[in-house]
Amino acid sequence: MTPNAIKKDVLAGKTVAGAMVFEFFSPGMSSILANAGCKFVLYDMEHTGLGYETLKWLFASCRGLPIEPMVRVPRGEYTWLARALDLGARGVMIPMVESAEQARSIVEACRYPPVGRRGAAFGFAQCDYLGGDVGQKIAQANERTTVIAQIETERGLEDVEAIAAVDGIDVLWVGHFDLSNFMGIPGQFQDPRFDAAMRRVAEVARRHGKAAGFMATDPAWIDRARDMGFTMLAAGTDSGLLQQAFAGLVEQINGRPGDRHV
Repeated sequence: MTPNAIKKDVLAGKTVAGAMVFEFFSPGMSSILANAGCKFVLYDMEHTGLGYETLKWLFASCRGLPIEPMVRVPRGEYTWLARALDLGARGVMIPMVESAEQARSIVEACRYPPVGRRGAAFGFAQCDYLGGDVGQKIAQANERTTVIAQIETERGLEDVEAIAAVDGIDVLWVGHFDLSNFMGIPGQFQDPRFDAAMRRVAEVARRHGKAAGFMATDPAWIDRARDMGFTMLAAGTDSGLLQQAFAGLVEQINGRPGDRHV
């Protein structure tokens, strides 16, 4: 069972860049992102039509590449988490984590005994269909799995200290749109209250030996998040970046004089 190539760097507070993918679930995406320098890819199941069959195929496309396959599940329940890990997820992101009790339940679902309550499925996708010592596989799987708790509600923000204290939660990740919505200031990312909330999550994460994560959609967000102490950073969204790239080229095409045809 191959180890997680980025987890130590993530927990050490080193900057680790990756991407979030919401729309383009194609076999070439993993290679494209790896070639771009991404160290991880988070495929989204929460807001998309992505299902397990396609997810398994996407994870398989990461084999042999210097990129760690991860997924955001719809909710932090065993059914979603254990299946994603059995398919080969090296990390799972859980939306709307709001309490230490919920965080502990998530950790239990993601790790084998004696640490957790995850059911056994060896010799399948997660360990590349290989045999081997079961005890060793359990230890390796528990070690390599990265658990990312999203702090994106007022309740999660209120209980962030207790969530961060749960052993097995590795990353606190701010979902900025939802957090602003639940704070009653939707989309007002320059509001001092929102700024303070982001800084608090990053500070709490550092203090508890966790990483702080964020999806940045442009250079300004990257600079702002890094200045706040966020170190696990995803570029996204894939659809937005593609549209932006095409729009820039189309604008240039339309803006240059050419031959006129009557």
